[in-house]
Amino acid sequence: MNPILIAFDTKHGSTAEVADAIASRLRERGAEVEIGPARGASDLTDFRGIIVGAPIYSGRWMKGAHRLLRKLAKVPPDRRPPVAIFALGPRKDEGPEDWVRPRQQFERALDKHRTISPISTALFGGVDPPRKKDHRDVRDWGAIAAWADQVGDLIHI
Repeated sequence: MNPILIAFDTKHGSTAEVADAIASRLRERGAEVEIGPARGASDLTDFRGIIVGAPIYSGRWMKGAHRLLRKLAKVPPDRRPPVAIFALGPRKDEGPEDWVRPRQQFERALDKHRTISPISTALFGGVDPPRKKDHRDVRDWGAIAAWADQVGDLIHI
């Protein structure tokens, strides 16, 4: 059975940690998973599914994920594996208003790749840069695991 590719872009490592958590969850379900930076992904047709993730940084989704989705758009639809996409967004979670702008920024990023029809998308809480005085981490590991399970179900793992 072909592996699942999890490709990510990250600035300070928090998105890599989320990608690792998703990979672990899918491996627990019996999937073979390859994980690595988005810029290193080459032949995209040999995978059972592809998960792409990146943080929203300074209001934009990081470039490595955009490049990978542009590369994936060149794969004929009948040869393109199912794709799921996630982003890390808000770094505070004091109410629904903290999610509005990151959600809009993520949707704007996805709009640049309309030829890709993801089977699932998710926006997770983010993490302050490591050197910030009041370091906040609002990643919800339960939500991340649940999303990994959902993606696993969608690609029949």
